Amino acid sequence: MSIGKLRQNFNAAGIKIFIKTYWGNRHLALPHLEVEDIRSVNWKALKDAGFEGCVFDKDNTLTAPYAMRVHPPLQESLDECRHVFGDKLAILSNSAGLAQYDPQGAKAAKLEKELKIPVLRHESKKPAGTPEELQLHFGCSADRLVMVGDRYLTDIVYGNLNGMFTIHPAPFTTAGETSVVLAVRAGEDYLINRWRTKKGILPKDHPLILSPLCDYVLSQEIASKS
Repeated sequence: MSIGKLRQNFNAAGIKIFIKTYWGNRHLALPHLEVEDIRSVNWKALKDAGFEGCVFDKDNTLTAPYAMRVHPPLQESLDECRHVFGDKLAILSNSAGLAQYDPQGAKAAKLEKELKIPVLRHESKKPAGTPEELQLHFGCSADRLVMVGDRYLTDIVYGNLNGMFTIHPAPFTTAGETSVVLAVRAGEDYLINRWRTKKGILPKDHPLILSPLCDYVLSQEIASKS
């Protein structure tokens, strides 16, 4: 594994927030909605509920790990999201746009060119960080945004900490993922499953969600978590 990938995988702030989550705020790691991938999300229903924009993680949410193109089966859904929310989309990555990993913003600029979605420049790795970058980009409070990401303890915790509606798509490939990421993901899956099934922990309700969660998915085959 390269030094760059090691630096990218180490997340000191995330470890601190995980400890706090584990000992008292486990609900923060639970997404409001669980889907197979973004094709199952009813973007129009979210817009009609009052949400104003969407924030995406990159790897295993829109692209394969370290890839620069949208995973082809997801393109139509992403286009629909763009149709519904217009230019109110952004990528918040723990690589491209992160000052530690991409100090000059070169990786972010390249990703923006390929995906045609703004990549937020930010100082802290998810789940750390405050919503100022989001509010500046979107022109609304963070509780009117949707956070979509495949990692419970980074993307979902970050979204919930900032009052967003959180959606967890399952990762669609392990190809290209490092052994560290695979191990951490396995640990996350174990904890989330245990907290749900053994502890009965649920995410906090979001104030804009007034309908059953099944109204926000396009396929009844996708199980929503409530």
